[in-house]
Amino acid sequence: MREDECRIRGNVGAEILAGFRHIAFNLLDNKKTFKAGLKRKQKKAAISTRYLAEVLAGQGSS
Repeated sequence: MREDECRIRGNVGAEILAGFRHIAFNLLDNKKTFKAGLKRKQKKAAISTRYLAEVLAGQGSS
C-alpha cells in the first residue's frame, strides 16, 4: 500500500493508519470469491465499486 510514500509522521496518526491498513489486508485476505493475490484484490477493489462493497460488507467470505 506504498507505506514509504505516506506523509503521516507525528503523534499516533501513523499507528492508526497502520491499523487501518491491517484491517484492509485482513478483509481482502478473507475474501474467497475472487482467488488472487492481495495486489490483484487491491486493484480490483479500486476499480470495481461492487467488489469493494462486497469486501467491506463481508459477503461471501467462507
